[in-house]
Amino acid sequence: MVSAQPAASNPAGAAAPDGADSASNQTSSAPADAIHWGSVIFSGSVRTRVEAWDWFEGSANGRYTLSDTLIRLSLSQVVDNFDWQLEFAVPVLLGLPDNALAPAPQLQSGLGANYYSANHNSTNAAMIFPKQGFVRFKRLFDHDGESVRAGRFEFFDGAEVAPQDSTLAALKREHVDQRLIGNFGFADVERSFDGAEYTAHGSSLNLTVMSALPTRGVFQVDGWGNLRTSVSYIGLTGQLPGRKSSSEWRLFGIYYDDFRHVLKTDNRPAAARLADMDNIRIGTYGGHFINVTKTPCGPVDFTFWGAFQTGAWGRQADRAEAYDAEIGWQPHILTRLRPWLRAGYTFGSGDKNPSDGVHGTFFQLLPTPRVYARYPFYNMMNLEDAAAELVFRPGKRLTLRSDAHSLRLASPNDLWYLGGGAFQPWTFGFTGRNAGGARSLANVWDLSADYAFNAHFAAGAYYGYAIGKAVLHKIYPDGPSSPYGFVELNYKF
Repeated sequence: MVSAQPAASNPAGAAAPDGADSASNQTSSAPADAIHWGSVIFSGSVRTRVEAWDWFEGSANGRYTLSDTLIRLSLSQVVDNFDWQLEFAVPVLLGLPDNALAPAPQLQSGLGANYYSANHNSTNAAMIFPKQGFVRFKRLFDHDGESVRAGRFEFFDGAEVAPQDSTLAALKREHVDQRLIGNFGFADVERSFDGAEYTAHGSSLNLTVMSALPTRGVFQVDGWGNLRTSVSYIGLTGQLPGRKSSSEWRLFGIYYDDFRHVLKTDNRPAAARLADMDNIRIGTYGGHFINVTKTPCGPVDFTFWGAFQTGAWGRQADRAEAYDAEIGWQPHILTRLRPWLRAGYTFGSGDKNPSDGVHGTFFQLLPTPRVYARYPFYNMMNLEDAAAELVFRPGKRLTLRSDAHSLRLASPNDLWYLGGGAFQPWTFGFTGRNAGGARSLANVWDLSADYAFNAHFAAGAYYGYAIGKAVLHKIYPDGPSSPYGFVELNYKF
């Protein structure tokens, strides 16, 4: 879910996305009153959630409740020229459904089915594994802004710089970060990266270079190993501060190489996919621009994110693109509620012809998908998403948010895609269902409430409802609509 934060760390009053909040991302900071053993800091967090699923009605059981908890315990030390962190994670999954898997095209009925099948068909699963373990060397060549980090760490594309302007910072957390690389923070096991990262940070520019292998995890409680999949990232971010208008821009490039030789998910016939176990080698190039301008009627913000892809999808050439454009307004009305109205449109290309030798589906790599799909039954692959959002921030501790989405496939000849990237050696990481030539997917409405009691304890609740359209009517004719909800508690120390 979108976890509430203390007002001190979130001056815009907007909740931080999964994987980017201080409760679940302890890579570089710990609470001020954390336990100290000399200069070594012991800190941690506990997130526990109860989820109620009522998946689109099919031949499997899509109505179930599960309990999931993620415990993270960390030791860290910061000194003048280096710092280090060693963190362990303990995911605990209880009450996973053993009858929520159906034959194609219906497949998994919600994330509970993913957890069950990823953990050797177990209804309960738990494990302890190293979540992070890295050393960071700072002040390279006597330059204060340079550092190198090596080992196992979390990485969020787009999050290299935290803008000083609170609205820009909130826009980045909710609408830019982790679109292509993230820790899959909503999942109960999450993802890390084994590799190295170089950062050079100046007064207005930041250069970040990272190359790593993603770890196992996400749905599988065993997160010890990594995967035969590499990702390399380079990003240049610039700040444009001002009195009435502040902006940030970023240019990035990502090279992704999946050499696991697993069956790919795409819209080709099964025989063609079985005959193609060649690597996926894709370059993704793009950027973002965000701006907030103060006006007499209240701050107005604009967000644009875009990327294109080229390379090889196994034996096919790869050509795809995606973009997101949004506008927001914080009017000077209902000042006690501090409303924020936003609207936007997201496009991720789909493949128009499965037999032309060109893969045209935008590939989302290794994201945290739920930041952009709060009811997690879709991602931005082969998708058009017209959305509206309303946020109320009464007081400094409470955030209320409601979204409405109109979803349809970019190409009716492609699939309806779900998932968030590689997490097992033998599982591709994305699944797809045949749309049968239909295009309209669903209308979705949701509501969330997040409350930070203090710097340590926060709670939240979420409810979403998907009204299925033509695609879902074809796949789930007996019940193409679906509610989903959960309650969550977060504690950090």
